[in-house]
Amino acid sequence: MKHFKTLLLITVFTLGLGGVANAQKFGHIETDKLIAGMPATKAMQVELEKMQKTYKDEITAMAKKYEEKLKKYGAEEKAQTPETNAKRQAEVQQERSRLAQAEQFATQEMQKKYQEKLKPILEKAQKAIKDVADAKGLAYIFDASAGKGLIVFDKGVDIYDAVKAKLGF
Repeated sequence: MKHFKTLLLITVFTLGLGGVANAQKFGHIETDKLIAGMPATKAMQVELEKMQKTYKDEITAMAKKYEEKLKKYGAEEKAQTPETNAKRQAEVQQERSRLAQAEQFATQEMQKKYQEKLKPILEKAQKAIKDVADAKGLAYIFDASAGKGLIVFDKGVDIYDAVKAKLGF
């Protein structure tokens, strides 16, 4: 972060010395806004929500069976032999473990699917940004999304609308 601030100060200083002509060689875009607005991102979100609902329904059903078994075994505990209770306790622990594994698996699969679906979206956005920058003769494009480090971007060229048009949405 310290190096980035130093680099940013050097860039601002260089721009100041370079005059107004160099200011037009820099552009900016809010990539978070761009990616969020892409139709492919919206389709990905719908698909992931569907997948998440499927996993949630399966896990909820497993949890319900687990709770029912726990209740049943708890009610029958006094009427059973210690050996039977020990077997049932082991069975309940195994089922609890399976439930935890199912939740972990669902989380991992969701993350994997998200990364898999997001990669081509990011590549498409990056290519469109590069194409627009080339067409406008911009040497550098900064990400103006909140938290990305760009604070001042009044003087550069905002290429959001041009990239959005290039992507067709």
